[in-house]
Amino acid sequence: MTFREMTLAVFEGRRVPHVLFQPRIEPWLELHERQGTLPQEVRGLSVRDVFDRIGASMRYIDYYTGRPSPLEERFDDEVTIVEQSTQRSRTRRFETPHGDLTQTEQLTVDGTWRTTEFAAKSVDDLAALRWLLERRAFRFDPETFAAGDAWIGPRGVGQFFVPKSPYLALAQQWMPFDGFIYALADAPDRVEEVMRAIDASYDSLYEQLTDSEVRVLNFGENIAEAYLSPRYLEQYLLPWYTKRCGNLREAGIFTHVHIDGYFRSLLPYLADLPFDGLEALTPRPQGDVSLEEIGENIGDKVLLDGIPAVFFLSHHPREQLEQCVEELIRRFSPRLILGISDELPQGGDEESYQRLRWVADRCREISPAGDPPQ
Repeated sequence: MTFREMTLAVFEGRRVPHVLFQPRIEPWLELHERQGTLPQEVRGLSVRDVFDRIGASMRYIDYYTGRPSPLEERFDDEVTIVEQSTQRSRTRRFETPHGDLTQTEQLTVDGTWRTTEFAAKSVDDLAALRWLLERRAFRFDPETFAAGDAWIGPRGVGQFFVPKSPYLALAQQWMPFDGFIYALADAPDRVEEVMRAIDASYDSLYEQLTDSEVRVLNFGENIAEAYLSPRYLEQYLLPWYTKRCGNLREAGIFTHVHIDGYFRSLLPYLADLPFDGLEALTPRPQGDVSLEEIGENIGDKVLLDGIPAVFFLSHHPREQLEQCVEELIRRFSPRLILGISDELPQGGDEESYQRLRWVADRCREISPAGDPPQ
């Protein structure tokens, strides 16, 4: 079986010849390539060649790979966007009849753009934000997807992130979190109007996805207790997940959702989430729950990842990593796509790379049932 065939088999509930290891190492590769600090063994190799050298599977088409995203965000012609940029900052000003919205990003030392000024600051900006988002839509490009999926080839099933749910789009992308929470408490009706505008901007995208060759999609939500309470999960996220996952499931598309950070209060909801898999659930000592608690609460869903990222750093004994891998395989196989929760730390050195190699080798030695592969 190729890694592509194995990925689909895990989601379909079929047996695979050995444990599938699918770590996200692309940000680590990008940083060390730029700094000239890659391990000698992989210097000069492409992203795909590094995965091949390790013996690991790939997941995402456009995440730190240099490949284009198959999704494109578009605004109507009546929206005026004024852009300014320098080497280390870039600003977009959206002109609306209700006032301008300004969004600023800064380039960090690791080469990543981070939002430092959100477009909507408070409840006073909701009318402008609603007007803007009512004039936005997303387009899926099947040719870009096909090219990216072919680029990954037998290494995995080409995947990408769909846009965030309306609640988390506001909480993480369009407003500072404190401004969002105050607005939700002070003017819930107005915030919910903006949420409906965000959801409507996705309608054409989901129509296109359900008529595509996509097989597996990720909801890149970054769900964590820091962003929501169980009440808000029930009120704003679960109905939206049920609606959109239902669209995709009817089209034969598997889905999984990104959950990281602390999530103890959300444990009772995991088994009933309408996704086929849960990505990046982070156990102790990095998260706030044990592997046993995760296993008791996810039902029959596929667990993607599971190894705390800190176990790939040298200040944690390698034995901790080894014990964690063995427990993950014992508890979650065959509904397991082993990986890092949520990616290889960019500060990791040669030891991190060697630990990756060990996990990949170990996965090829053991079947999902805990026996040597036939």
